[in-house]
Amino acid sequence: MPTFAALLKRLLNRKKFGDQMRKIFLTLFWVLGLTITMVAQDHSEGTHHEGDATHSEATADHGDHGDATHEEGHEGCGDSHHKDFDPGATAFHHISDQNIYNIGPFHLPLPVIVYVPGEGVQFFSSSKFHADAHGTGEFAYNGFVLYEGIIRRVVDGGFPEGHVELGHHMLFHKRETAEDGVEKEVVYVCHNDQTFKTDNKSTADGGLFGGGVTSFYDFSITKNVMSMILVVFLLSWLFLTVAKSYNKRDGMAPKGIQSFMEPIFMFIQDEVAKPFLGHKWEKFLPFLQALFFFILGLNLFGQIPFLGGSNVTGNLAVTAVLAILTFFVVNFNGNKHYWGHALWMPGVPALLKIFIITPVEILGLFIKPLTLALR
Repeated sequence: MPTFAALLKRLLNRKKFGDQMRKIFLTLFWVLGLTITMVAQDHSEGTHHEGDATHSEATADHGDHGDATHEEGHEGCGDSHHKDFDPGATAFHHISDQNIYNIGPFHLPLPVIVYVPGEGVQFFSSSKFHADAHGTGEFAYNGFVLYEGIIRRVVDGGFPEGHVELGHHMLFHKRETAEDGVEKEVVYVCHNDQTFKTDNKSTADGGLFGGGVTSFYDFSITKNVMSMILVVFLLSWLFLTVAKSYNKRDGMAPKGIQSFMEPIFMFIQDEVAKPFLGHKWEKFLPFLQALFFFILGLNLFGQIPFLGGSNVTGNLAVTAVLAILTFFVVNFNGNKHYWGHALWMPGVPALLKIFIITPVEILGLFIKPLTLALR
């Protein structure tokens, strides 16, 4: 444990503390860029899996049109009927990732970026859909519709292009069995008393979460991405402000926001980084602090009910990026002692290492980031 005098001397080195804040700021933007790339092709949001039964209940206020009149093809839309209110499904719907951002009762439109092979890229605003309170659009635009906050593309022929008015309750879902025997949710749009089938966006999960390659790719700025951008800008403003204050008040006691940030920063540095990272702790401190404040900021931001209700760290793409980054940082910087214990633990009989210890340790290298992502 450092003496009080040594600790005071270190705390008074304000320039060094300010430099660490700037490094955290740069690392945050690096992490943000990689995370946004993964979220654009993610299909892990629990309430939007095609095979997720809870999602099929989230349309209580829209009505369930999945009766016998809705067969494949362009048949009559039939009459709607309402299901009982499901509070659990409604709650999950409101925290799911969507192409609109809610501030209280208001919808904040987000940029839509979709790519259709053979037709090119389209840019437009999600305001084109005129979403209702549940995020379902009352208009279609260029063959795209918004159903419960998620963009889908009409694939059945005969549906008009351009801005098409649909009205209320003209989007509905059915649960159908695919050719591989897996039951999936399929969304239909009703127009001029005809039903048109839609596609979900293509995903990079290889079918693991019910996705796969479809007729279009969605690279839009979603609610989760917008929340990450807002949190990173807020944290960047915070870190740069604190760094500037330390440079101006060099050798002086902390004041204002400095007094709030310094104990948190010092706790991570002295109680986490130094004990676990050894003499090279300073090299990895910006990355460690960036992850800590990034996750903390997202979780705190998500607790504000009227600011989107985002659940960013509940998105597998976000936690997977953080876990993969940590995996590479740890293993690319592992020293001889680290790899010696991972691959050939000293003091253990050779047969035990060959058949049990070493295989388990190698599997552990990949299982640890997987469990971090799932947690």
